[in-house]
Amino acid sequence: MLGYLLKRIALMLPTLLGALTLTFVVIQFVPGGPVEQLLAQSHMGRGGVYKSRGDTDAKQIEELKKLYGFDKPASVRYVDMLRNFASFNLGRSFTHDKDVWQLIKEKLPVSISLGLWTFFISYLISVPLGIAKAVREGSRFDVLSSALVLIGYAIPGFVLGVLLIVLFAGGSFFDLFPLRGLTSDHWAELSWPARIRDYLWHLTLPLTCMVLASFAEMTLLTKNTFIEEMRKQYVLVARAKGLSQHRVLWKHILRNAMIPLVTGFPAAFVGAFFAGSLLIESLFSLDGLGLLSYESVVRRDYPVVLGSLYLFTLIGLGVKLLSDLLYMVVDPRVQFGAVGK
Repeated sequence: MLGYLLKRIALMLPTLLGALTLTFVVIQFVPGGPVEQLLAQSHMGRGGVYKSRGDTDAKQIEELKKLYGFDKPASVRYVDMLRNFASFNLGRSFTHDKDVWQLIKEKLPVSISLGLWTFFISYLISVPLGIAKAVREGSRFDVLSSALVLIGYAIPGFVLGVLLIVLFAGGSFFDLFPLRGLTSDHWAELSWPARIRDYLWHLTLPLTCMVLASFAEMTLLTKNTFIEEMRKQYVLVARAKGLSQHRVLWKHILRNAMIPLVTGFPAAFVGAFFAGSLLIESLFSLDGLGLLSYESVVRRDYPVVLGSLYLFTLIGLGVKLLSDLLYMVVDPRVQFGAVGK
């Protein structure tokens, strides 16, 4: 197992290096870098008309390039980036004038809240529902629940978000939920029970959008996995021996059917944590990592773009390794020593 771990970790390095290199190369050809954007903003006159200042612009450009390190060749900047990232120095944001890692930590509470709750609620709904659908395959309950699940999955999260805002957040009908932040302005003055209620009150609408978009796939995966296991020979043998349906389901089928679900926990968590939150964060004014990444790309804030990519790639590779290790925990028949033989 140790040899397998070392081999996998060694394979992570080329993947990480490739992702960073490709992004760095693409950035070199993107027009309108941070220097040009800063100059355009500083020289924007009334009515949004750009006013050039001739030689002053050239001097400012040279000073800004030196300040941000763009006066160095791309190869030197690339080596400096790799050296800094190796010591987990992610650089400093051009736009926010903050350390990138500090900036990411400031945005984490929003992403953690959305990701954790989406992950847990999705699994708590989809796994029991998928098992119930598998046991009642072809019944009216199975057909109706499948229709509802697929309808929920077909509605884009941002469309559902707009609908919920119109209906329940001060739109044309009811004003029941807030539209900004994770907590109210007076949150620090509340008691702990009131703080919890306020926090959940703010999360209700964005979580509804994210959960409906994420649990359908897991529900159908659970159903199909259980159906596949129920049709295998060992289940027929167990029933022929006189075991009850309840015992066959929970003692024999569950153990094998849960393997793809349990090993998918890390990937599902990271997917809920980082993916699909940009539009939801924008709709509900939640200042998280999704919005930060998008704004960094638009503003050409390269340290944030590369630093976020580096961190997300590391997490993704670690999660993939953890998923593989979970196979051995769930199914002891998996032997890492057999890999590559």
